This record gives sequence, C-alpha cells and structure tokens, in this order.
Amino acid sequence: MKKLAVVFLFLQSYFLIAQNFEQSWTGFFSYVSIKSISQGNDKIYAAAENSIFTYDLSTEDIEMISTINGLSGKSISTAYYSDNFGLYVIGYENGLIEIVIDGEENILRVVDILDKQTIPPDRKHINHFYEHNGSLYISTQYGISVYNLAALEFGDTYFIGDIGIQINVSQTTVLGDRIYAATLENGIRSAFVNDDNIIDYQQWTTINGGGFVGIQTLGSEIYTARTNNIILSYTPENGFLQVDSFNTSIVDFGVISEILTISAISTIKACSEGYVLLSEINSLPDYDYELQSGIAFNNFFYLGTKETGMLKVPFGSLDAQLILPEGPLFNQPFAIDASPGQLWVVFGDVNLTFNPFPLTRRGISNYKNETWKNIKYDTLTSLLNVDDVNDIVYVKINPYNPNETYMSSFQKGLLKIEGQNPSILYNETNSPLDIPQGNEAIGIRLFGSDFDREESLWFLQSKTNDGLIKKTSSGQFQTIDISSIIDAESELALSKLAISREGYVFFGAVQSGLVGYNPTSNQFNRIGEGVGSGDLPSTDIKALAFDNQNRLWIGTRKGLRVLFSAGNFFEDGADIESQPIIILENGVPQELLFLQSITDIEVDGSNNKWVSTAASGVFYFSSNGQETLLRFTEDNSPLPSDNVSDIAIDDSTGIVYFATANGLVAYKGSSTAPKDDLENVYVFPNPVRPEFFGNVTIDGLTAKANVKITDITGNLVFETTSEGGSVQWDTTAFGRHRVASGVYLVLITSDDNLLTKVAKIMIIR
Repeated sequence: MKKLAVVFLFLQSYFLIAQNFEQSWTGFFSYVSIKSISQGNDKIYAAAENSIFTYDLSTEDIEMISTINGLSGKSISTAYYSDNFGLYVIGYENGLIEIVIDGEENILRVVDILDKQTIPPDRKHINHFYEHNGSLYISTQYGISVYNLAALEFGDTYFIGDIGIQINVSQTTVLGDRIYAATLENGIRSAFVNDDNIIDYQQWTTINGGGFVGIQTLGSEIYTARTNNIILSYTPENGFLQVDSFNTSIVDFGVISEILTISAISTIKACSEGYVLLSEINSLPDYDYELQSGIAFNNFFYLGTKETGMLKVPFGSLDAQLILPEGPLFNQPFAIDASPGQLWVVFGDVNLTFNPFPLTRRGISNYKNETWKNIKYDTLTSLLNVDDVNDIVYVKINPYNPNETYMSSFQKGLLKIEGQNPSILYNETNSPLDIPQGNEAIGIRLFGSDFDREESLWFLQSKTNDGLIKKTSSGQFQTIDISSIIDAESELALSKLAISREGYVFFGAVQSGLVGYNPTSNQFNRIGEGVGSGDLPSTDIKALAFDNQNRLWIGTRKGLRVLFSAGNFFEDGADIESQPIIILENGVPQELLFLQSITDIEVDGSNNKWVSTAASGVFYFSSNGQETLLRFTEDNSPLPSDNVSDIAIDDSTGIVYFATANGLVAYKGSSTAPKDDLENVYVFPNPVRPEFFGNVTIDGLTAKANVKITDITGNLVFETTSEGGSVQWDTTAFGRHRVASGVYLVLITSDDNLLTKVAKIMIIR
C-alpha cells in the first residue's frame, strides 16, 4: 500500500495571487453564455465563458469579475460557492482552479492540476465541485482530487478506474458513511468516505453500470442522471428505481438548499425530498433559449442560457427577468475599429488561409457613450432585408464622418452603417460587386479597407480580377483590374489595405506579397520575399499601417518590415527593398519580431507602434521601433489570450482596445492625437506623490509642439517635441537623476510659435 500512496499523493499545494488591473485596464466581456450558477452570501454567482458576475438578491446590483480583477480568461467549466468558508471556487477546462475570497480583492490561482505533467492535457477538465466536512471533492476527467478548504491545500487524489486507471468522473456526493462517484462511461462507484485506504482503487465498488452525468444527495436518498436522460433514485436498502425521464439532454444537475434542480436543453425542474415536484418550466413566451445550467432557490428559477444570459423566473410563473451585464454579443471579437467615443466590434472569422468555413453568423456590437448596443444576426438580416450577411471580418469607421461605418463580409458584400443602424448591404444586386464565376460558395469575399484624403473608401475583393474597388463619397463605385500584377483569381485572398498621404494604395495578399497602386498613373508594383525581390520575410501580409512620417509598417506571418519611402515605389528602376528593424539585445543585433506572426499594427498619437501577434500578445514600440515601451501577455496583463487579432485606438482618449481570441479588453493609454490649439493642456498625475514611479503625461498638445520643463529658478530639466497630442516625462533631469521635490514649469510652444501655454507640476518626493 505504501507504493500506492507514493503513486497517488502527487498534488502539492501551490497557488499564485493574481494581480488586479482595475486602475489601468477595462474589460468588455460577454456574459450571454452561462456555464454554471451558484448561490451564497445573499448573491447568485453566474459563471460565463471566461468571467463571472454576481447578482445581489437584496439590492439587485450586478458586479463583474474578469481578467481585469485577476481571473485567467480561460474557459470556465464549472464553479461552486462555499458558504462555510466564504469561497467561490472556479474550475476550468484546462485544469486550472481559481478561488475568489469574500471581502478580498486577491484571487488565488491554484495551478497544481494544470501544471501536473503526469495527467494528459485532455484529461484535466474540471467537471464538478462537492463539499463535505471541509473537503472539496473535485470531479475531473482523470478521477477525483480532494482540496482542503480551510488550509487551501490539496489532499489525496483517487484514480478509481479498473486497475487504477484514469476515468471521467462527472460528479460526486456523500450519503451516510459512503462517497459515490458518477462517471460518464464506467457506472457509479462507491467507497467509505473516511477509509484510510480510499486511494486504493480496489476499495471502490461498482454499484451500477453505464454512463451518468450527475449524482446528488437529497434528504435520505441519492438521485442520479443517466446519459440517456433517465433519473434514478437510490438507497442502499432499495437500490435503484426510475423516477423520471427527459426528452432532451440533461445539462445540469444539482442540489441547493434541499432542492434538486434538473436542467435539460429547454426544461428546468425543481424537486424536494422524495422527488416531489415544486415547479417546472418547459418554455418561456418571451425568450428562445437553450439551457446550459440552472438552479432553484427561494422559489425562483435561475436559468443559465447559451446565448441569452441568466433568466430569473418565479415558481409557477412564465414571467422572466433578464439578468445580464452590459457587453458585446460574444467573447470572440475578430475585428474592431474606434473613433472618439465609440468602438465597433465584429465577430466573423477566417482561418490562416482565409477559409471562412464553417460560416459564422454572429451580428455586430457597438460601444458608444459607455453603453453597448448589440445587433443580433437575425435582427441584422431583417433590418437589411437580406437572407444572409455572414462572416463580417473587417470594420472601418469613416474618419471624416464618424457616423458612417463600413464592414466587410467575407462572402456577402459591403455593409454600411449610419449612426448605429445598418442601412444597406452592397452586393451583386445593387453595385458592381460580382460573385466570381457565379460560385455562391465563394461569394463576394471582402476584407481590408481604408479611406483616402478625398473621403473615398478603398476596399478589396478576393478571387476576382477586379479585386480593388473604390467607393467615392458620393456613392459611385470604380473597380480596378489587378490581374496585371497578380493572379487574382487563384490567389488565396487579399488581406489588409492602407493608403499613403500621397494617395498611393497598398494592399497585401496571402501568396503574392505587397502590392502598390498609383491611382493617378494607373501603375502597379509589387514586392515579395528575398533580397532583390523586396526582402519581405513572407509573402503572407497580415497587417499594414502608415505612420506619421508616411512610412509603411508591414506585418507578415513571419515577421516585420518597414518601407521607408512609399514615394519611390513606382519609379522605374528603383530598388525597392523593405527593411527590418534591427535592435541590440544584450549587445547582439537582433531583428525586431523575428518570425512572429503579426496580426495588426496601429500607430498612436505619439507615432509609437502597437503590434499584435497570433501567439505572443501585444508589443508597444517607440516611433522608430528601437525601444520596447510595453509588452502585454496573458501572464502579465488582463489579456485573456496571447492570440490578439486586432487593435483599435481612440485618439481622443488614448484608450487602446485589444480583440483577442477569448475576449475584448482595453488599456488606458496616454498617447492622444494632436489638438488644434493649446487651450486644453493638462498634466497628470499632478501632484506627483512619493508612491508614484511612472511617467508624467502632458496632454492636449498641438502637433510638433515644443515642450520644455524647468525648475522654479529656470534650470532646464527636460525638452522634447511632440509627435502627437501628448508627451511623457520620467521626472528625471534628462535621464540622469530624479528631480527633487518642488514646483516645475511646463513651457509649451506650438510649431509655428504662434501659440504658447504654461502649466505647473508639483513633485513631492
């Protein structure tokens, strides 16, 4: 038996305290998909896909907890509230456990199961929590682990399959002196709960065969839910008896306050001891829902739906109250764009080779004046009077008219939004856009777009020779044949598009590299991989952005390049080569973002660069790329995923939005667009207190404003020229040493010397 103990006692207590990011980040998560519902502390706890919210039963207040508060952002599988210990325990599909402690801001991250290499990654899924005598029994796909809630540490782990193999345990419960485990394929197994040798699989006996999704104790009986949706009661004296059956799959099975709640796809049922029916719901007149979870408490049902949120329904009534925090439609934002005070989010999807299948039909979301407006797919098609508008994969707000927004569908055409309302879908019926070869499976595949200085929208259509399209501000379309520069019909896809200050149009492709088009001369040019052909690290162009110096930053599937002069791209005989950014890393020259798969590049008001990647999070570089100012990953920030598909910047506030594979978050940046005058210059923080060690931001500047900072006697300690609407000072004297306590003057002069402004900074050391 000692040998068995060595094998099974493998989990050592190890947890991390997650960081809270509320001061500098905001989360915009969707709470429509409710995975688990618990009750305690006079609250209802609702676990969504990767975040949670609480509903106060007394005040009806709603509070959200997400990566901003320290959650991991991974996929939640189950959750449980312990009234005895004031703990809310969250289980994840990858084996992670997080614990929220009542009255404390810190979240404990328990990584023992997640990090254990002897458990295969596909068997770490946390299925269920059950509390008994201070121990939390954790049902997993490998067996059962026991966690001490008082000491916050692991105890034993039970592998209860034949000959001690790992089996998928769906739930556990205790009746009398025995513990019972329901498994998905290996029946119900039982052992004495206080047996000193319970870790020995031979102490577990099978009392019923087959598959079970749940097992719960109610009064003096046990109730089980089979995978065939039959409910059985059990006592050691009478064995198993069928008491009920359901027509659809049972998705949740639990007991709270001596009430058994059974949730199927469309049905929720509450029963008291003896399986006495208290209330039942089979449909709701105002909601078309699909259940994932549910509880009955205090004569109310709380229904956890797949796409509607949480519904509160009194016993004996069909009058439902929707309980849903504000947020976007889904936690899978694919593309975003921002203008002052608003953000648009779309949820279409294409894979690495721009294959849209399986098609996504998810609607669109708008965040404006700190309020979300969501337009579901069915509403969107109804408003547009069309049959389908799937896979919306790109969004562009008109910088000259922020009330006008265009969205690209990768099969159905160009969607125009006026204000917050969809107005028209341009397709083969009302525009020159055409379905290539009449192939409906291809459809009108639109992606990247940008506006030129004449307020015309340029956008791309894949799989057709007329792949470059211009829509003027007056609504006229012009198609441009690109077959002279690339084989457009066989090209996998055209990707991003950006326009230089001269009006040159540059766009990328998956196989053909970077293409430039001069509308004045109707001239094309193209660069590709390798020295002498353009020196791109890959022909697969994923991101394009012109900075404030008219330099084109190019993101590819295998790295970063910069085109320093767009002006000579079309000159005959010009040697057009993109350039890598070379940095020194520990004294060794390195190529910036070498082999990184870049998904987006955005330029902020200070001409610094935000770069997102498919696997390494987000980088924030200085204007020339030589300095990494910030780097955000899921390990050091609230990013719920290192796969970041898009970035958008609100130039009026400096807020930077990140669309990730697991949700939308925003960082409160400090770089803003330049202003027309110096009337609204302000400094923050001010005063600078001893506990502050960051940079002071001077905001509200004009372009290329000269900023000098002196002490009260006139000694110069800092000077710079603004790239955008703000600059930052590290509170040192030209980087040599921190300045002393005192009042410092900020002297600002516009580029033409016509405008001046003086501000003061108080520094307290």
